Parts: sequence; structure tokens; C-alpha cells
Amino acid sequence: MSLGCHRQYLIPLASADKTDPHFQFSPKDLIDKVTGTNEEVQNQLAYLSRVLSMRALFIEHDHVSLGGPIWRAFEKHGYEIERFLIVPEDKYATPNLEVTFPNFFDYDVIVPMGAPYGAYEDDRIGNWLLPELEKLKEAHNKGVPILGICFGGQLMARALGGSVAKAPKAEVGWYEIQTNDPTLIPTGPWFEYHWDRWTTPKGATEIAKTDIANQAFVMGRTLGLQFHPEVDPEVLEAWLSRESGCVEIKGEGVDLDQLRTVTKEHEAGSNARAANLVDTFLRRVATSAVKTVD
Repeated sequence: MSLGCHRQYLIPLASADKTDPHFQFSPKDLIDKVTGTNEEVQNQLAYLSRVLSMRALFIEHDHVSLGGPIWRAFEKHGYEIERFLIVPEDKYATPNLEVTFPNFFDYDVIVPMGAPYGAYEDDRIGNWLLPELEKLKEAHNKGVPILGICFGGQLMARALGGSVAKAPKAEVGWYEIQTNDPTLIPTGPWFEYHWDRWTTPKGATEIAKTDIANQAFVMGRTLGLQFHPEVDPEVLEAWLSRESGCVEIKGEGVDLDQLRTVTKEHEAGSNARAANLVDTFLRRVATSAVKTVD
């Protein structure tokens, strides 16, 4: 069961200097602190756990959209991860499927992930692309927090009134970015894997960029990202396993062995940045004022 909004539970604790800081706990943290052997108590705790369970919907546009450290960060906050796959592996070459989406209002956070398609390819994937754009816009307008990653960030840019088109060149590999909000989006390095870019929607705030593309924007309870905070060695290998994965990267002049080595070297730091990004997204963006679009 979901209450259809993002929930935080703040427990005030007095510190030695008599200030009153607040410590954030997930519902699971609170429930785990309650003990008792009475059957009625245990039944009530089981009910409370179900009622307070927070659900994050990860929309996976292809079969290799793994969440890596982003999954783990949401789970740390007590979220139940639910995955919705749009294009299965056997439909990779013919992706224009008819899709029945889950009810986005049943979830506390929505995370549209990356894709090997263009967010402007209505002719190629319009059967599910156009309904998804509409549903994401509706969820945004109702205040459901949304974290869009790469293609997912491009979807949110388009859904909220921006546009998406080919970039002048691809960005593939680890990049430092320029940021106006380093507590939310530090400079990185972050993993990039894209050939497209968005224009920031009217009323949104651009908070990060490279010389090639906008990298992050905030609008209401939506955070759109162009880079991939979920990438670790396992995620990278899943991408390279795709039929076109290695060809795409080699086509940009990137050495695969070097990319694997650098990804391993960046793993610890990137995981920490991803965890901080989710923490700050939930604390600041997901609880901000709702900002609607027509």
C-alpha cells in the first residue's frame, strides 16, 4: 500500500550543546526499533510495516537498465524497489510495443532510466513513448517526486515543455561537470553515455552542464539528470553485453579495457556521490513545492 506522496519521518534528539537537530529515519528503521513478543503487538507491527512501506518505481526502457548504487541508496532509505520493463531483450530490435503502464500515483518516487533510443523518436517508439510522457507529466503535476536519468531526464525535459535533439557530439566515459549546486550535484566525475541533449523547460532551473550538454535541472519535485549516477562495473558490463554496446563505444574512439579500468577506479567515489545525490534529492527536491506545467 502506498500513500501516494513522499514521506519523511523526523525524530528530534537533544544533543550535548542543547541544540535540537533532526535525524531522518526510514519507516523500517522505526519499526525495527520496536520490540515485543505479544502476538497482537507483532500483528500491529506487520500492518504498520505494510502501510508505511515506501515504493520507488524504476522504469526500465530496455533489459540492461540496472540501478546499481541508486537502487541501494533508495533501499537504505526504506524504499521497496519495483521494476517495470518496457522493451524486453527479444524485442530490442522492434521496440515500438503497446505497453500498459502501472498507476504512477501508487508510488512515492518514480525513476525513469536510460535507453538506447531517442526521446524524440515518436515514429520508432511512439506507442509507449507518448503515453509515458503524458503519465510522467501528470505525476509531476500531482507532486510525485521524479528522478530522471539520461533518457529519463530527457523524457522529463520534454514532458515539462523542453525539447530533445541530437547533440553536436557524444559524451561517453567519465567527465567532470560544471555545477551551480555542488551539494546536490558535485562536479564528479560522473559517467556519461549519450548522443542527445535537452533544452531546459521554461520555469526549470538548470544546475549543471558540460560544454556539450545540460546535465541537470530541477523543477518542482523533479530532478532531471543527463549523466548516469547508477554506473558501476556491473552496470557497465551489462551495457557492453548489448548487441550494439561495444560498437557504440568503439565508434567514439573509446578504449574498452581502459574504460573498464577507470570505471573500477572510480567505483568507490562514484557510489558515494550517487548515495549523496539520492539523499539530497529525497531531502530537498522531493519535499519542495509542487510546480505544475500546462
